Amino acid sequence: MIRIVTDSSCDLPDEVLARNRIEVVPLTIRFGDQEFVDREELSGDEFWRRLTTGGVHPETAAPSVGRFQQAFTRLVSAGADGIVAVCISSKISATLQSAVLAAEQFTAGVPVRIVDSQLVSAALGLAVIATAEAAEAGATIDQVEAAARAASLRGRIFASPDTLEYLRRGGRIGGAQALIGALLDVKPLIAFEDGKVEAAGRVRSRGKALTAIIDHVADQQGKIDRLAVVHSDPPDLPEFLARLAGVYPAEALLTRLGPVVGTHFGPNAIGVTYLTA
Repeated sequence: MIRIVTDSSCDLPDEVLARNRIEVVPLTIRFGDQEFVDREELSGDEFWRRLTTGGVHPETAAPSVGRFQQAFTRLVSAGADGIVAVCISSKISATLQSAVLAAEQFTAGVPVRIVDSQLVSAALGLAVIATAEAAEAGATIDQVEAAARAASLRGRIFASPDTLEYLRRGGRIGGAQALIGALLDVKPLIAFEDGKVEAAGRVRSRGKALTAIIDHVADQQGKIDRLAVVHSDPPDLPEFLARLAGVYPAEALLTRLGPVVGTHFGPNAIGVTYLTA
């Protein structure tokens, strides 16, 4: 069977990873001189506590080549006859480079394919789930790789961080740079285009930001294959979910931003990721 690998920026809950038999290679989070392996040495709760109460802004680092090779080896030992790794956008992380080098140096005798999703967070996660479903259905490695690339092309992100300050600090602000310098009470809307963050607009209040996201989903009626809500514990999450159900009655995956993406989005962010139909 073909097995699927991704990285910890996917923001998929542990139970979803287990159900779809997805292997995760973790990135590293640094708070000053303290370094933590995502999901292994740093929980989501501890990350958010450190981010919101500590005085040190974290940095993220790509996994080593060895980390990917260890994951490949585990899967081959478990019976995999092929591996497809779907990774965070190469335009915002060196993770893909590590995966490519690991695949080139892997000598276990099974094919390994590496896919640059050009996505991040649960948009990557949804593409990875679609890839895992193709593998579970018995597809060949060529077919699974094709499914990964097709799903990645259908990934979309539309979200509102509470502030752009965390993106600015982390150097990942990309095309949203144009929103810097706007009035302090303006709430940014961002999307993800061509593998990096882009500005999608700005509104005058948090309430209007939520409405803009709901309206965006409503505008996609009949064009969404699967959808996830991404968040970093905003107090208005229940209100948002109730409103979303009015325009998207299908089940939505609810996922909290992990340390990799949370470092750049900060607390109180909310948004949707989805695959187009």
